[in-house]
Amino acid sequence: MSTATTDLELNHLKERADGLFARKRLLALGLPALVLAYLAYIFFAFDMPGLAARANWDNGRTLVADSYSYKTHVTRDNRTGDVSVAVEGERKGSYPEGTGPGWVALGETTVIDLKDGHVVRFGPETVEYDIPGYGTLRATPTRGQGVVTELPPGALPDWINMSKNRITVTTEAGRLTVTRNRSEVFRYFTGWELFWFTLDSPYHGLSPAELARRATQGEAGAIWHDFWNNNMWRHGDVAWAIGETILMAFLGTFGAAIIALPLAFLAARNFNPLAPFRFAVRRVFDFVRGVDALIWTVVLARAFGPGPLTGALAILVTDSGTFGKIFSEALENVDDKQIEGVQSTGANAAQRYRFGVIPQITPVLLSQVLYFLESNTRSATIIGAITGGGIGLLLTQAIITQKDWEEVAYYILLIVLMVMLMDWLSGWLRARLIRGGSDKPRKTRTAPQPDPFLLP
Repeated sequence: MSTATTDLELNHLKERADGLFARKRLLALGLPALVLAYLAYIFFAFDMPGLAARANWDNGRTLVADSYSYKTHVTRDNRTGDVSVAVEGERKGSYPEGTGPGWVALGETTVIDLKDGHVVRFGPETVEYDIPGYGTLRATPTRGQGVVTELPPGALPDWINMSKNRITVTTEAGRLTVTRNRSEVFRYFTGWELFWFTLDSPYHGLSPAELARRATQGEAGAIWHDFWNNNMWRHGDVAWAIGETILMAFLGTFGAAIIALPLAFLAARNFNPLAPFRFAVRRVFDFVRGVDALIWTVVLARAFGPGPLTGALAILVTDSGTFGKIFSEALENVDDKQIEGVQSTGANAAQRYRFGVIPQITPVLLSQVLYFLESNTRSATIIGAITGGGIGLLLTQAIITQKDWEEVAYYILLIVLMVMLMDWLSGWLRARLIRGGSDKPRKTRTAPQPDPFLLP
């Protein structure tokens, strides 16, 4: 009887083990299969093949090139014959009338040297482009017949786009566009031209050594003035926008913390015994944090109008609910013994909260507030684009133009540096306020252990 019972138990254990291994194998194979099926669904649901087919890699390369380079435009008005030269084609970057860079020779026939044998000539009537390895292209703008073009013999290359009223030639040296009213050449150069000084500044084109020499001779104020008031890059406006972005994040984050802390006591189970009231406060927290900050931005902008303060209010409303939840959970985990110890000294209710509760939750409060300050610095960039304030507005304006991609790269770089600065600052404050000034975790001392070989 004992042997039979043992055999039954062993068979039962074997069946349970086999079932357990079968479930493990099913899970090991089924979970990856489920993930692959989900990825396949995403691949077709979001039309990844169509997205790849619609992608324009030429535009992508142009965008990347525009982010680290600039174009100098040489433009002739075909009706009057006037020729102008401007960086990025902007009036703020125009060369004085009758002047231009060294590779542009102005005259009755303007000669534009695009390097490596690529030469464009704006004649009185005809535009000529000498292209090494291809020949000379001639385009004559007319009133009735559009743009009359003469090409070297052979098939039309794919880098020439031609119609009756327009011809565009794009080569590695630059681009030429001729229409009935205007002929334009632009040439790429690496760098951010006019970043320091505009063309009308007496300090444009000077070397750093020469600028340093003039600064020591009493021109430091004038040099700074011309840099700070640069009409092309607007350094003063950009610095003000960065300050607005940080201010939005700061006001929204700390305003939310100040509002959420007293409300968190009303939502904590060990401080508010009224369950219906506690439930109502928690649902308010869920409501305000359940709506994204961008939605609150749109709503508040409708109510208060655009501006940085609206962005700060949007962050404040959203983070009030988040902080209320975090702070109430921290309050529910406090040690009652410390509160009882303060109470034993004869402290009143306010003093019990101040000396028995707040010191316990301070590390959680500071850690979360500083983390959200860093996160909200990034969020304030997007919110500023909607409310019309901060660096986000300048970034959006640069993107909308579809041509100022070097400014887009500049603003993105500043945003990254701003976030890095806020990350370092929040870490430094955490170390000073929570860990007593050290970035390293505190070491706990342990009592020396006796040597077991010396025990009696």
